[in-house]
Amino acid sequence: MSASKIPPQQMQECITAMLAGRKERKFKESIDLQVNLKNYDAQKDKRFSGSLRLPNNCRPKMKVGVIADLILEDACKKIGIETMNMDDLKKLNKNKKLVKKLCAGYGAFLASDSVIKQIPRVVGPHMNRAGKVPSAIVPGEDITDKVAEQQSTIKFQLKKVLCLATCIGHADMTEEEIRQNVNMAINFLVSLLKKNWQNLKSAYIKTTMGKPQRLY
Repeated sequence: MSASKIPPQQMQECITAMLAGRKERKFKESIDLQVNLKNYDAQKDKRFSGSLRLPNNCRPKMKVGVIADLILEDACKKIGIETMNMDDLKKLNKNKKLVKKLCAGYGAFLASDSVIKQIPRVVGPHMNRAGKVPSAIVPGEDITDKVAEQQSTIKFQLKKVLCLATCIGHADMTEEEIRQNVNMAINFLVSLLKKNWQNLKSAYIKTTMGKPQRLY
């Protein structure tokens, strides 16, 4: 992973400025990393994608859908985690609007290892197109930890535009936790680029309702 070219003092000043003067909200503001690329041809150059688990849970309130077999369903009930099963998915009847509505209600999905391969046949390609392909839970894995992993995992994927954004935290985190997440996220993104930092035009961080602060 490429060493960061953002001076520590500059990053600290951006984080402090971003959090200063925040108003009380009725919801928890997220913190987004927004980047613009350069010297990249989204039509010709190979499109990249990558996922990274951050050290500090950036989306603790993100809803994770659990598609369970009978064993996982029973385990989830014991710890108060809601689930759905394959019969629930079959009721969607591969209807594009219904599958999109399901995907919109969750930030990510987990599925029992025993049923995960059946899901595309039951819901069609719409879950995949929404970028919500479930991650597998194998027997014996800690369900709570798997949910936390999903809430801490960010994704970068180059599509047709050279602007990317992802949630890397929330405004109730400490400045040090935010700094760690920002640093790891931007270094990871740069490592995916064909010319690393030479492909990064600009980078900003901002809270949901706040002004962008330029990192790079």
